[in-house]
Amino acid sequence: LAAAERALKPGGRLVVVTFHSLEDRIVKTFLSHRSKAPSASRHLPQAEGPAPSFRLLSRGMVEPDPDEVAENPRARSAKLRAAERTQAPAHEEGDLAGVLPAELSQRRGRRRT
Repeated sequence: LAAAERALKPGGRLVVVTFHSLEDRIVKTFLSHRSKAPSASRHLPQAEGPAPSFRLLSRGMVEPDPDEVAENPRARSAKLRAAERTQAPAHEEGDLAGVLPAELSQRRGRRRT
């Protein structure tokens, strides 16, 4: 996702189809972080931070309609999210800390027995 952010020109569109809830959560978090201006408390001065590098094209996700699921049952778990690249520069590579869910980052060091 970060590579797509760097590769897309302004006006380019990123469309992601996910089939698993963990994949969808990663995409959702990435796009929400990249499409919102930094904000702080309303009682504090304006927060400094990178400008939004994406503009969401739809609110939430797009899911298959019942007719499509009837025709193709494997489509029932598909979720589509789309965003358009803005003029703002891509965020820093190290800015992905909040994108991966905590559950995933905790599992990395464990081995299955």
